[in-house]
Amino acid sequence: MDPTPLAQALIACASVTPADAGALGVLGAALGPLGHELHRVRFGAIDNLVTVHKGPGRRLAFAGHSDVVPPGDASRWRFPPFDGVLADGRLYGRGAADMKGALAAWVAAEARWRGAGGEGATMTIFTGDEEGAAVEGTAKLMPWLAARDFLPDAALVGEPTSAEAVGDTIKIGRRGSLNAWIEIAGVQGHVAYPARADNPITKLVRVLARLKAEPLDGGTDWFEPSNLEITRIEGGEAEAGNVIPARARARVNIRFNDLHSEASLTAWLHGAAQAEGAEAEFAIVCSGEAFRTDPGELSAALSSAAQAVTGRISAFSTGGGTSDARFIRRYCPVVELGLVGATMHQVDENVPLADLETLTRIYHAFLVRWFA
Repeated sequence: MDPTPLAQALIACASVTPADAGALGVLGAALGPLGHELHRVRFGAIDNLVTVHKGPGRRLAFAGHSDVVPPGDASRWRFPPFDGVLADGRLYGRGAADMKGALAAWVAAEARWRGAGGEGATMTIFTGDEEGAAVEGTAKLMPWLAARDFLPDAALVGEPTSAEAVGDTIKIGRRGSLNAWIEIAGVQGHVAYPARADNPITKLVRVLARLKAEPLDGGTDWFEPSNLEITRIEGGEAEAGNVIPARARARVNIRFNDLHSEASLTAWLHGAAQAEGAEAEFAIVCSGEAFRTDPGELSAALSSAAQAVTGRISAFSTGGGTSDARFIRRYCPVVELGLVGATMHQVDENVPLADLETLTRIYHAFLVRWFA
């Protein structure tokens, strides 16, 4: 099976979160003939798809998302973002790299494997809510699977993990991500009479400076150093330059390794405010803790498959942003391997057709090894 026509069909579905636009139907139509049972699952406004192929051995899952980010100004694209145009040996369109190309590669790989007599228990977990809030997709699908005894024994996520060439990087974990709003109250007043007011911006700036003053850590054997970035600051009256405001707030994001947790970072944030004498209120949302799947049978089978196809040794990494693997890891070992992510979320997102074929061959070799 050639993954390109399937990838084109998926790109033709304008599945910008939360719209499905037929993408899951395309996947179901391709997997049904391979013997998969199809289960459409809807949470809130999000459509998801779980498919299960019964067979011998441990159940292996492939997980991914069919939703994409908005294309932006379509006039800036070389080709319409949802046409799936082939040109210069590449497939162009929103989702080509992230990650409809990988979805097509997996289906094509399983079709080739089963067509050659491959047998084993496989399943797919497809969500339409990875690029959005990520609350009505894999986060809810995993407990849904647990309640029905559909949980996999191991999982592969097809996120575009490759850095320069397909198969050069396998994710075996991810840093955690924590967003925090810090709000400080003051006393509004005239800027000419500061003694009659209490400027919350001054306190907020001191708190932020303290948070940025020293690194959180120096990294670990498997994780790069944690980092805090200030992403927004608000305070003051929109039209008045002579008023000390009553409140000021800022938003920070912390990408953290396994030396930290939501609880420890929450305490650290509160401690910074207290050290500056600021009475601060916090609104904290942790979208995922740091995690790692220890190198073992799963990563070995995948890296062996990649090396057999490409001739290169894959690097194990925990860098980059978060992914839906953070929800799967609570239930089974999980690793990630997909296309090169250089153009994801960009204008003229595209993938070389040769890369689609390479990834399909890696996935096929992985299936052979896992069910050997």
